[in-house]
Amino acid sequence: MGDPKKQKKRYETPRHPWEKDRIELEKGLIVEYGLKNHKEVWKARSFVKRATDQAKRLIGEKTEKRDVEKKNLSRRLQKYGLIQADAGLDKVFDIQLKDVLERRLQTLAVRKGLCKSMKQARQMIVHGHITVGGKKQTSPSYLVMVSEEDSIAFSGASPFSDENHPEIIKIREGKEPEKQIVKEESGEKE
Repeated sequence: MGDPKKQKKRYETPRHPWEKDRIELEKGLIVEYGLKNHKEVWKARSFVKRATDQAKRLIGEKTEKRDVEKKNLSRRLQKYGLIQADAGLDKVFDIQLKDVLERRLQTLAVRKGLCKSMKQARQMIVHGHITVGGKKQTSPSYLVMVSEEDSIAFSGASPFSDENHPEIIKIREGKEPEKQIVKEESGEKE
């Protein structure tokens, strides 16, 4: 079976842990995109940083390997829809953190109308109700390729795949779920 591989972090933490401006910016992104914690922001930021660092290194190199790596980098970023097909290496520096967060499965499920909020999208994905390309995807942070974007749907085994499901009807109509208000004095429902 082989030696077990030690898992390593796929993100870089901030240099200083208590920068007020950075923390406020991250809190805004967490609320806007329904992220679990700051670590998810750091992962997206590290994705952008790795791409820009690789582009900086490739601009400075003068080897034959440079052209192959440049082609691979641009193809990978085009696959996620972060740069255009005819864009040069300098367009990699225009990629923002929000561009990467917009490519997450959780965000695209809401944008497609499968869920009414980011929190609901996260729950549906984690519980296995959403598929990408016919495969169940249980990671809300999954980066969706442009070719897979149209194949985001409910799982066939999910109760949400039925168009007559009450929650799906509410999502399609854009209504909030009905809330029952209980009177404290008499105990009657309104």
